[in-house]
Amino acid sequence: MAKIHATALVDPQAQIDEGVEIGPYAVIGPEVRIGAGTRIGPHTVVEGRTTIGRDNQIFQFASIGAMPQDMSHGGEVTELVIGDRNTIREFCTFNTGTFKEQGVTRVGSDNWIMAYVHLAHDVVVGDHCVLANNATLAGHVHVGDWATIGGLTGVHQFVHIGAHAMIGFQGHVAQDVAPYMTVDGNPLTVRAVNLTGLRRRGFSNERIGTIRQMHKLLFRDALTLEQSVQQIEALKAEAGQNTDTVGDIQLMLDFLAAAKRGLVR
Repeated sequence: MAKIHATALVDPQAQIDEGVEIGPYAVIGPEVRIGAGTRIGPHTVVEGRTTIGRDNQIFQFASIGAMPQDMSHGGEVTELVIGDRNTIREFCTFNTGTFKEQGVTRVGSDNWIMAYVHLAHDVVVGDHCVLANNATLAGHVHVGDWATIGGLTGVHQFVHIGAHAMIGFQGHVAQDVAPYMTVDGNPLTVRAVNLTGLRRRGFSNERIGTIRQMHKLLFRDALTLEQSVQQIEALKAEAGQNTDTVGDIQLMLDFLAAAKRGLVR
């Protein structure tokens, strides 16, 4: 049975699973669905067509599922979908999507999202990401799995951030950030491979060695992007049956093929 504080306002049409906790003065709208074990903090507003999975913890004063801050939005019904086991801290603002894409803002599972983080319309965040305090993601930003975004970072609309990438404190991100890389500074630049993150995730020395080769080809050798991609494809052929390494290379190739805003270099 859900545990709902007497002062909370929960629309009778909302779908609240067993074990959900809703704190004092929270407001839950009619099109909201909340999965088992999720906790909604005091004074939090969950509205719009919002689906929240299991075992999330959303802290006080968050605004989840409000309509997009997009001047072209005409009131269409769009969605916000949040996965499982996310921690969403105080004063976060997550907006629903627009029909400029698929009409869905999407957050995966097992993410650690700190206070005052803003996810605008049509943002897609993968799994196991860390978004530090005051990170602000504009519309249509995509963030790959295991990415880390430093505090006070602003990410321009339509930017893609690759899996396992790390963005340093107060980054100004206006171009795509390649997977596995650490970027920092003003102007933003690629510093190195995100070795600490990869080692924490159990990447072998062989896998890390291949990622370092891709880093060199993309950002240290005097090659065009097309030439770099050709050399990375050659690395894939050399990897043979090593499925982990082949997967790492393919992830990079897929990212580069989809990059639209140019790469942070």
